[in-house]
Amino acid sequence: MQRSKVTEIHKKTGNLRADQLLLGHTKIDSTLRYLGVELEDAFAIAEAIEI
Repeated sequence: MQRSKVTEIHKKTGNLRADQLLLGHTKIDSTLRYLGVELEDAFAIAEAIEI
């Protein structure tokens, strides 16, 4: 899948796991680097979601 499409999906959903699956990455670290997402941003996204 194209980087721009996955980047757009990430911007709209913030779903790193979906991005990881779409890109075929086994490690979330690879997905974070690929998308240019800082680890702190990823934690902020996770904390913002209430279960």
